[in-house]
Amino acid sequence: MDDSDSRSTSGAASPSGSNEQVVRIVVENQSRGRGLLSRLFQMIFVFSILLNIVLISSSASNMSTEDAPLEKHFSGDKGAKDKIAIFNVSTTIMPPFTERLLKEIDRAIEDDDVKGAIVVVDSPGGLVADSHQIYNKLTKLSKIKPVYVSMKRIAASGGYYIAMGAGKEGRIYAEPTTWTGSIGVIIPHYNVVDLAEKVGMKSEPLTTGEFKDSLSSFKEISPRDREVWDGILDDAYQRFLDVIASGRPKMNRKKIESVATGRIFTATQAKAEGLVDEIAYLDKVIEDLQKKLGLSKVNVIEYGYPPTLADILLGSVQAKTELSMLNDLLNSPSPRAFYLMGRQ
Repeated sequence: MDDSDSRSTSGAASPSGSNEQVVRIVVENQSRGRGLLSRLFQMIFVFSILLNIVLISSSASNMSTEDAPLEKHFSGDKGAKDKIAIFNVSTTIMPPFTERLLKEIDRAIEDDDVKGAIVVVDSPGGLVADSHQIYNKLTKLSKIKPVYVSMKRIAASGGYYIAMGAGKEGRIYAEPTTWTGSIGVIIPHYNVVDLAEKVGMKSEPLTTGEFKDSLSSFKEISPRDREVWDGILDDAYQRFLDVIASGRPKMNRKKIESVATGRIFTATQAKAEGLVDEIAYLDKVIEDLQKKLGLSKVNVIEYGYPPTLADILLGSVQAKTELSMLNDLLNSPSPRAFYLMGRQ
């Protein structure tokens, strides 16, 4: 074979090698693509399994634990038969917290081993109806067993309202840095009349009565609207004052009205005004209640619900959910009355 044949053969082999390289690259790319797609489907599959576990766990929790608050040892003598129950009010007072707390109080009422209770409040308040439901249930408990109150960071508005459930014989303690008070009622309302005019928006509801769209954000509050809602507000406000008069018998009506302006009080100011009895931490509250009960040994317990898989996996989402629920309530088109600390 001469040189020309050799060159011809070499030239013919080159396209074949190039094609093989292209095929190999295409196959490798397809293989990588299938690998990425496979991993993506695996991730989706795993996420789907976890989501289903969360939903099943949450559903099971609603069926099994919501009806049965559990108790756990908090302090004192774990083996003691006599118990002091602690109720933790550490959230905005609204569903589903309200239902859980009511069940915990019922359990303390029914448990003969529970000799007294302490309501630990760290709340800015909440819905008027929910605050009164809790107050009413605590009043039933305080008639048969002593109830003390321990205020932590904040115990304002509805948080103070439920503290009155301790009754005339109960004692209210605040920590040195507690904020309390904010006695009053608020119905959030937003007037967007000017904004609606600027963007060319009109609200034309079809109603069957003059007050059916009362407090609509798209119209000014008329004098007759204000008269109606002032009556509703005053009813809730007077109930708040009545509750304080019942729970703080040393304060006369005039004194109560003088502090029921919606303002916040520090612990020192609250004690001076007669809103609280003593400035102390929870351990002192427990000690004082134990002495009142005449118990040498006591098992201090608190109620709660076992964490579900949903709680574990979602973690801090719970706090965000609570804030989201509160935001929805505050911005709901349906008027709602709150015993809730306002922005000072």
